[in-house]
Amino acid sequence: MAVLAKIRQRSALLIGVIALALLAFIIQDLFTRGTFGQSSKDVGSIDGKDISFEDFRVKVSNLEKSGQGITSTEAANRVWDQEVSIALLSSQFEKLGLRVGEKHLIEVLKADPNIGKAPMFLNAAGMFDVAKFKDYFKSNPEAAQYLADKEKDAELNAKFQIYSTLVKSALYTTASEGKLKYEMEANKVNFSYAAALYSSIKDSEVKISDSEIVDYMKKNEKKFKADATREIQYVLVEDKPSKEDEAEIKAKMNALLSGSVVYNAKTGKNDTLPGFKNATNIAEFVNANSDVPYDSTYVPKNALPAVDADKLFSLPAGAIYGPYVYGKYYAISKSLGFKAGVNAKASHILIGYEGSQAASQREKRTKEEAKAKAEEILAQVQANPDSFMMLAFTNSDDGSAQQGGDLGYFGPNQMVKPFNDFVFNNGIGKIGIVETQFGFHVIKITDKQDGIRLATIAQKIEPSEATSDKVFTLATKFEMEAADKDFAATAKELGLKVAPPVSVKAMDEQFGPLGNQRNIVRWAFDKETGKNDVKRFEIANVGHVIAQYKGENESGLVSVTLARPYVEPILKNKKKAEILKAKMTGSSIEAIAKSAGVAVQQASNVTMDNPVLPGGVGQEPKVVGNAFALAANKISAPIEGNTGVYVVKNISTVKAPALTNHAEYVAKVKAQSASDASRILPALKNNAKIEDNRLQFNY
Repeated sequence: MAVLAKIRQRSALLIGVIALALLAFIIQDLFTRGTFGQSSKDVGSIDGKDISFEDFRVKVSNLEKSGQGITSTEAANRVWDQEVSIALLSSQFEKLGLRVGEKHLIEVLKADPNIGKAPMFLNAAGMFDVAKFKDYFKSNPEAAQYLADKEKDAELNAKFQIYSTLVKSALYTTASEGKLKYEMEANKVNFSYAAALYSSIKDSEVKISDSEIVDYMKKNEKKFKADATREIQYVLVEDKPSKEDEAEIKAKMNALLSGSVVYNAKTGKNDTLPGFKNATNIAEFVNANSDVPYDSTYVPKNALPAVDADKLFSLPAGAIYGPYVYGKYYAISKSLGFKAGVNAKASHILIGYEGSQAASQREKRTKEEAKAKAEEILAQVQANPDSFMMLAFTNSDDGSAQQGGDLGYFGPNQMVKPFNDFVFNNGIGKIGIVETQFGFHVIKITDKQDGIRLATIAQKIEPSEATSDKVFTLATKFEMEAADKDFAATAKELGLKVAPPVSVKAMDEQFGPLGNQRNIVRWAFDKETGKNDVKRFEIANVGHVIAQYKGENESGLVSVTLARPYVEPILKNKKKAEILKAKMTGSSIEAIAKSAGVAVQQASNVTMDNPVLPGGVGQEPKVVGNAFALAANKISAPIEGNTGVYVVKNISTVKAPALTNHAEYVAKVKAQSASDASRILPALKNNAKIEDNRLQFNY
C-alpha cells in the first residue's frame, strides 16, 4: 500500500507533469510519425509498385463501416492482403497482355445480383437487358462513378477468370503418370520385418538444443519462413476477488433473505424493510438488489445452472435456494411455480407452392397440388409414424429436411401463429397439417418440456476496491523492480508466475492466451522499445500484464519457441534412430529382431498407394518402398521410418497385369491435382519483394 499512498499523495503534481509530458509526446509524435515527419507517404510497395496511404486509409475505413463487426487492425490486414493480391495478379495480367472486351465485362457485371437481378435492368421476360443497362447509366450521370468502380472490379475479375483458365489448361496429366498410379495401386509386396520403435526410448534420454532446431530450420527454410517477429514474456497479475470479497458478497446475499431495519430521515423512525422471503413485489425487489434484471419466463431444467439444476427445479412454490455460485455471480432463487409444456420440440415437412415463401422448392406446384401432397404425406405418416424422418428428407422444402425435419426445442410465439398454436395446443405424438405463408406443414410434436419460474437475485463476484488496490500495488512494484533486475527472479520473489514467451508479428492482434491485445504488440514494435524493456498494461476485467520485450527475430525464420513443438520430435527421432540402428545387427531377419529385442512380423499384399503396416502401426512409405526394391529373400539395411527403425526381408513381389489403356488412372491423378492452380498466388507472394509500412501509420 505504501507505493499506492505515495502515488495518491502526489496526484496533483503528477497531473501537471503528465500534462506536460503528454504535450511533449504529441509534438514528438507529430514529427516522428505524423504529418511533419512521415518517413513514407505510401503504406507499402509490391515489387516496386507503391500503395498510396490515402487510398489504403479510405478502403480500410469503408470496410470498418461495412457492418461486418471487424476491428481496424482486421480491416487493415484484409485490405492489405487484397492490395498485395491485386498488385501481383495485375502484374501477371500485364505480362501476358490480357485484355477484356465489353461482352466479357457485361457477363461479370451480370453475375452481381445487385446488377443482374435489378428490376430496372430486366426486360418483360425478366431477363437482363444490356440496352436497358446502358440507357440507365446514360440517363443517370450521377451514377457514372458507381459504374466506373464496378467496371474496375469487373475488369479484374474477368482477367482473373481468363488467367485461371489458362493456368488450369496448362495442368496436364500424362499417360505415364496414369500408369504409375495403376502400378502403385495394383502391385503388391509381401515381406517380414523387425521394427524397433522410437517410443522404446524415453524422450528424457534425448536432448535437443536451440541451435539444433535453428540448423534444422535453415536446412528446411521454406517450411519455416516467417515475417520478422518480436518475442515477449509477461506476468499476469489478475484483478480477481479475494476469499474475503467472496465472503462479504455471500453475507450480503444472506442478509437479503430476512430483511433489514433502516432509519427514515423524513419520519425520524426506523423502517423495517421486507426481505426476499416475504417481499410482496418480487420483480421490484429483484431489480433493486440484483445485477441481473428480473426474468418472468419459465425455464426448463436443462437451462438451469448444471450443478444446482436438480435442487432448483424441485423447489416448491415460495421456497428459496441459495446462496449458490452461478458463473461469476452469487445467486439466491425463489420458486414462483411450475408450468407444463413451456417449450416444445417438433418436426415438420414443408410443402411449398408457387407464391409461398418456402426457401427452396424442390418442384413447382400449385397451392391445390401442395395441399394434396401434404395430405398424402400425412396419411403415410399416420399409417407409419417411423417413416416421418425419411419422408422429410425426401420431400420437405425446408432446410430442416437434412435433419429429418427436426426443428429442435422452441418456446411460445417463436414460430408463426398457426404453427405455434398447433404445437402448443396439442400433446406429444400429435400429427397434423397447418397452413402458413410458407406453405403446408405436416407437423409431428415429438416432446415438451415443463418449466419453473424463478426470481433470482444475482450479484457479481468482483474484487473490492481494497483488493484492486493491492493488485495494482503488486503489479506496479513488479514493473518497477523488474525494470532493473532479472525478470523471472523478481517474479519468483513476489510470488508471481512468468508465462511462456509469446512471438508476435507486426500486424498481429492476438497475444497468446490473452486474446486481442494490440497495444502490447504495438509497444513491442515501437522503435523506442529496447531489448529487456518492461511495461505494465492494464486489461479491463482481467488485471495487469507486465510485459518484457525479449528480442527481435529478423532471421526470416519462425522463432525457436514456435518451431520447437514441431521440430523437436523429428530431431529426437533421428537421435533415437542412431541408437536403435546400433542394436539392429545380424545376418538374418530373426537375428536382427532378437538383437533389437523385438519379434519378426509379417506384412501381406501391401501397396505403395496405401503403405500401411498391420497392427495399427500406420503409414510407412519408406519401409514399403524398400520392400518393393528388394529382390526375393533379400534383407534391407536399417530404414528410418515414421514410427521407428525397420529392417525388412522381401518374401515376394506380385506385379499387376499390364494394361493397354490407363485413362481411368490418368483421370484419378488429374482429379488429385485439380487444386494445384490455387498454389499460384502463394507462390507469387513468396517470390515478390513486399515492403510493409503500415506500422508507420499506427495500424
